[in-house]
Amino acid sequence: MSDFNKRVYDLVRQIPKGMVCTYGHLALLAGSPRASRIVGAAMYRAPGGLPCHRVLYKDGTLCCDQAFGGKEIQRQLLEAEGVTFLPDGRVDLRRHLWAGPESPRTNG
Repeated sequence: MSDFNKRVYDLVRQIPKGMVCTYGHLALLAGSPRASRIVGAAMYRAPGGLPCHRVLYKDGTLCCDQAFGGKEIQRQLLEAEGVTFLPDGRVDLRRHLWAGPESPRTNG
């Protein structure tokens, strides 16, 4: 496993319940701001137990249909944690975006 993937997995473990992060922001936090696709590949190969359902596209759109058993499953997991959605089905990033480990914001 690469050092970059280890950093990404460590960051994903820190995303609190009720919060989400984007692939691009995780790439930035892990030290490679242009590596959002690599973060996506890392999420695809992530070890069990990581809250990967909390990682989204930059506009708050849910992940592809191949992950989590489909977008509805991901949405159910997020809603169970209190994440709210906009009328168009995207996560309300203004309320739920996790800025990173140094962020004082823990939920909504």
